[in-house]
Amino acid sequence: MTQVRISDALRAVVFEPTRDLTEALDEFYAPDYTHRSDGETLDRAGFVEMVARVRGQVVGGSVRVIDELRDGLRYAEWHVYEITLADGSTAKREIAIFGSYAEDGRFRHLSETGFDLSA
Repeated sequence: MTQVRISDALRAVVFEPTRDLTEALDEFYAPDYTHRSDGETLDRAGFVEMVARVRGQVVGGSVRVIDELRDGLRYAEWHVYEITLADGSTAKREIAIFGSYAEDGRFRHLSETGFDLSA
């Protein structure tokens, strides 16, 4: 079983606008995926809706991994991402993610929290 990385998922899902979104999501996220961000939990359908909305606003960006840990089906990553939006604004955030894999190596659940950095 090959386990996916969240930094690769971000690149495929958010920063490759010509890639089919459904295909990219299916590659990285299990059908029963849940996503928790700063206290709000989304099921897969809610997550897909959120990603589609964000993807439509992002015109470029990058993600830099600071640290990553895999232990069986447990996963954690600490990264910084920078994005440029269609309106010309930019954002830079430091994110900590903890979660679990499904048996097939895709993400089953991720919880994230982070804070803004000066761009």
